[in-house]
Amino acid sequence: MTATPGELLSHRPALRPGVLLSPALLHGPATVHLIKEPEGGGAFEVGAKEYFLISRLDGSRTLAEIGEEYADTFGKRLAAAHWQRLLHLLGARSLLAGAPPRPAPATPPGTPFSGTLLRGTLRLVADADATTTRLHRLLRPALRTPVLLPLTVLMVAMEVLLATDLPELARDTWWLFHQPAALIAVFTLLWLSTALHELAHGVSARHYGGTVSEIGLRWRLPVAVMYCTVDNYRYLRTRWHQLVVAGAGAFANLLFLLPFLGWWAALPEGDPTRKVLSGLLLLGSLQALVNLLPLPPLDGYTMLSHTLRVSGLAPESGRYLRLCLGDRPAAAAYPRRARVVYLSYGVGSALLVLLLVAALATGLYFLLVH
Repeated sequence: MTATPGELLSHRPALRPGVLLSPALLHGPATVHLIKEPEGGGAFEVGAKEYFLISRLDGSRTLAEIGEEYADTFGKRLAAAHWQRLLHLLGARSLLAGAPPRPAPATPPGTPFSGTLLRGTLRLVADADATTTRLHRLLRPALRTPVLLPLTVLMVAMEVLLATDLPELARDTWWLFHQPAALIAVFTLLWLSTALHELAHGVSARHYGGTVSEIGLRWRLPVAVMYCTVDNYRYLRTRWHQLVVAGAGAFANLLFLLPFLGWWAALPEGDPTRKVLSGLLLLGSLQALVNLLPLPPLDGYTMLSHTLRVSGLAPESGRYLRLCLGDRPAAAAYPRRARVVYLSYGVGSALLVLLLVAALATGLYFLLVH
């Protein structure tokens, strides 16, 4: 039997435990929120009005009470049919308390490998979240401001010192590229630094209540790198937590270099070991700092997206710029914040790429001439 409008509006529905709601995100001309299903389910976007309603489904308020709040905020009352559609959508996605959970996607047992020998992935641990939880428990005493702040100061001082010796580092790195055995050793250490980079993302996510779904190896021969998939970084409580998780990898890269800096500083100029360490320090610093650039798919791009609260920053900036060139009325219809963000990022990222190309060309010229 279908409930009457009065009976429907007296209900006090609640979201299932584990449903995650993101803060407001700019996506194209619209403001949206992400809703993530529990138990590792997918995410979908809703508008600001739908979010207003869904976020208030806590089991303590009736639909009539939420409807009054909605009318006070948006100046429009909701009909029973609107509530029925919304509850049907949430129920179909098993997002309401009491609804049966959606069946998990079928994953063939014992098949951590996917892809081909030339391009694919390999899961390295059966339970990535449990692994990062154990790592977090071990490292938790060090994840405190009195520890992290001095380390950050040391890393900044390291980069300043290396910048003052950049000519020597560049010459030694050029020499290193002519020493196959030493070069292999340096790149092995840099690969290990990359693995620590990925684990740092996972540990920092666990520190702030995030979850990790997968740790593995991804390759596109001849390149193979570790990866760590953090499921819910977009739903962490504060913007600062999101930024820390995104920046933890570069922090780990620079931290990895600190012991080698002391070794390098203790050796005289021209010493072969110092030259090898020069290459490690220069290439390792570039690995960390380049990763902080605000270009996809780098961590700096993720950090900027979190800072601006924007979803799809690069593609939406490109879309807006194309509208500016081909459909100005459509571009003018964007809200002011969207116009400023997309125009600034589109132009700024293009200038940054040109600057990087020029810097690379200058560096190669310096090495070849000297």
